[in-house]
Formats: sequence, structure tokens, C-alpha cells
Amino acid sequence: MAFSVSRAACLSTFVIALFSAPTVFAHAHLKAQTPAANSTVERAPQSLSLRFSEGVEPAFSGVKITGPAGKAVNTGKVARDANDDKLLVVPLTQTLAAGDYQVEWHVVSVDSHKTKGQYRFTVK
Repeated sequence: MAFSVSRAACLSTFVIALFSAPTVFAHAHLKAQTPAANSTVERAPQSLSLRFSEGVEPAFSGVKITGPAGKAVNTGKVARDANDDKLLVVPLTQTLAAGDYQVEWHVVSVDSHKTKGQYRFTVK
């Protein structure tokens, strides 16, 4: 059976689609945060910043912070940075006391994929 030009074209199209598919199915992964994961900060932050691998939709995203003894920390509305759709900013409406904090986040990326995660930091 001969390998026709049309079969070669179909195979080439399939291979190209196969290798470009990971960018289509990407998810927003947390790349960096302030305060940094597992860090100890001298001063209590006034906000948290979470940078993702792709743009996120703030209306479908959220952050929950718990402090010492598992007490919830009050936050303002999560907002996307005006100049960077990959950056979420979480204003803190109360001053963080010394202790360990856990940040739980969930986001929906601009391509509608959901991701979630958590990290910790300490205020000295």
C-alpha cells in the first residue's frame, strides 16, 4: 500500500495539532506569591499578591486565609491587577498578628480551566 500525498498531509496535520495541544489545554498555575511560600516576614503584609502562569478571571476566583488557631482572616475583594491579568491582589482588611498563616486559593483561568492550591507563610 503506497503512502499517498493526502495521507502524508493528514499525518502532518495530526502531528502539528498533537504538539500544539498542550498550550490549548493549559491551566493557571501559581508561579509566585508575596509573601513567598514557606517564608517568614518581619512585617505583616497589607495585601497578598498571587502571580499565575496565565490570565485569571477574578469573578470566579477566590482566596481564603487562616491564621493562628485556624481563625479566618478578613480580606477585601480579590482583584486582578489593572495592567496584568496574571496577577491577583488580595487586600487584607485587618493587621496580621504574629503567627503562621495558610493561604488557600482557587482560580478560573481565562480559558475556563479551574485550579486550586495552598501555601503557608509566617509573620514574625
